[in-house]
Amino acid sequence: MSRRSSAFIGVGLAVLLVLPLLSSSFYITVLNNIGMYALATLGVVLLTGVAGMTSFGQAAFVGLGAYTTAALIGPSVLNLGAMAGIPWIALGLGLLITLAFAFVLGLLTLKLSGHYLPLGTIAWGMSLYSLFGTLESLGSHTGIADLPPLKIAGVVFGDGPRMYYLIWGSVLLAALLIRNLLESRMGRAIRALRGGQEMATSMGVDVFRAKMVVFLIAAGLAGISGWLYAYTQRFVSPAPFNVQSGIDYLFMALLGGVTSLWGALIGASIVVLLREWLQDLLPLLLGRAGNFESIVFGLLVVLVMQRWPGGVYGALSTLLARGLKLGPRHATRLPAPDASMPVPPLPRRARPNPGERVLDVRGVTKRFGGLVANNAVSLQVDAGEIMAVIGPNGAGKSTLFNLISGVMAPNEGDVIFRGHRVNGQSPRLLAAAGLSRTFQHVKLLPEMTVLENAALGAHLRGRKGVFASALRLDGEDEGRLLSEARAQLERVGLGEFLDRPAGSLALGQQRVLEIARALCADPCLLLLDEPAAGLRLKEKEALAELIRKLRAEGVAVLLVEHDMDFVMGLVDRIVVMEFGQKIAEGLPEAIQRDPAVLKAYLGADVGADVGADVGGGGE
Repeated sequence: MSRRSSAFIGVGLAVLLVLPLLSSSFYITVLNNIGMYALATLGVVLLTGVAGMTSFGQAAFVGLGAYTTAALIGPSVLNLGAMAGIPWIALGLGLLITLAFAFVLGLLTLKLSGHYLPLGTIAWGMSLYSLFGTLESLGSHTGIADLPPLKIAGVVFGDGPRMYYLIWGSVLLAALLIRNLLESRMGRAIRALRGGQEMATSMGVDVFRAKMVVFLIAAGLAGISGWLYAYTQRFVSPAPFNVQSGIDYLFMALLGGVTSLWGALIGASIVVLLREWLQDLLPLLLGRAGNFESIVFGLLVVLVMQRWPGGVYGALSTLLARGLKLGPRHATRLPAPDASMPVPPLPRRARPNPGERVLDVRGVTKRFGGLVANNAVSLQVDAGEIMAVIGPNGAGKSTLFNLISGVMAPNEGDVIFRGHRVNGQSPRLLAAAGLSRTFQHVKLLPEMTVLENAALGAHLRGRKGVFASALRLDGEDEGRLLSEARAQLERVGLGEFLDRPAGSLALGQQRVLEIARALCADPCLLLLDEPAAGLRLKEKEALAELIRKLRAEGVAVLLVEHDMDFVMGLVDRIVVMEFGQKIAEGLPEAIQRDPAVLKAYLGADVGADVGADVGGGGE
């Protein structure tokens, strides 16, 4: 963290500390409400802005926490009023019930994609709201009143400054823990959910588990907010926990900045304060009372999304960076190398024996309806061998790669990896077994740094989980992962770009970054999909030298490439495909003279005298 950033945070904390001393009781209550909304909105930011899952059900989780607390401390509900003196029991049970509901709902909805996921959250949000209003034991729509104030160690918190410090202390602690989490191995996996799930799975990330972790954290934050709400308002009814309230939480995140933790605080402040002011001002301007503030909020969200897609926080950050000429901020915890205290390297995978069969594709066929993308294709790759798959566009090369890497399952035939049949096996399990890949169309996380993108490839080589990351107990583990990423980036010539956003690199550099990310997984089989596309001559030469070094280390390399100059001077054997079938296989010299290959590339029967065209022309 820079000195300037520390100064800004210090000023912000000082303002929070003195605000209740300078505010009336009314505005202390307003600030308490902002804090409770901000706590739940942090979950929305994490769920929607960071992980890319839109949810309208956050208010229902707040309601679960609030109702559990009210049921335990309200003397007229479950006759457990004695528990009012033990608020931690109410907090623990509230969190337990909220997380249990979230786990079950997550199992039902997190496998949905597209618009089905938000529709699913609306459905169970409506169900929980109806449940709150239906159960007579919870007061139905009348609610639960006369709740006792929060009392800890004999100190009554009420709804004034003491509660203010408890609420905002909870908000700041939650923001700190989430920030720590997002700067970790697990955090990189969470950030990869937004726009990079196929890539993340291929790097070994358990995507569904990562989604569930985010979902449970968001629900837990909402449950804590509900616990604070019950003690602050001392009255709980269904109205604040309906679907409209869930939309309000999403409004707060969008207005403040849905991709930033600070956006939760800014958005909650804007919505709560504007609501208070507009409820007083609009009736005076319009001459009658009504829910006109909802119209204003809707127009405001549309305006902000048009002008500032990153929300108010994004706009302020841009203006501040321009005004103070700040460089980009990157959250990387890797210190500068220190020769006196070297980071212990990650353990390496046992390499296959020289010449050992690493990959054996046996007559695989893949159909898409009436289209046969691969028809009885076979090939074998041994340890320390470089094989290329070439062919015109539409030959079925990418489909073959997807069958080998587990993205698709063949209709017929077998894929044998290191002696085991892996047909349709999860790419995550194949990554754990030593298969790593790049993609035809570059799949990076453009807003993450080059170093963090590469470190994602080493995900399976780390061990620390959510709690260790949030509490910063993962220092050694994280240091080893990032050191591995740094070493591989330096190996491929990107060492000077570690702290740059990956999206700022040229296309050729992005392809090289994908290779560095794949190498961080310590593979024994490396699948490279058009690795030389977009590279200049010197870059291609450096890439070829790197691949030769991998061969010398015992890594098997299977690549798809259109640059024939690059292929012919590099690989040991070539497989040629056309219309989903293998039409030739052999040494580069033989392939250049093969009549079937020449016909596939040049479109006519030709003689061996034009074989050099295959070796020097691409497509």
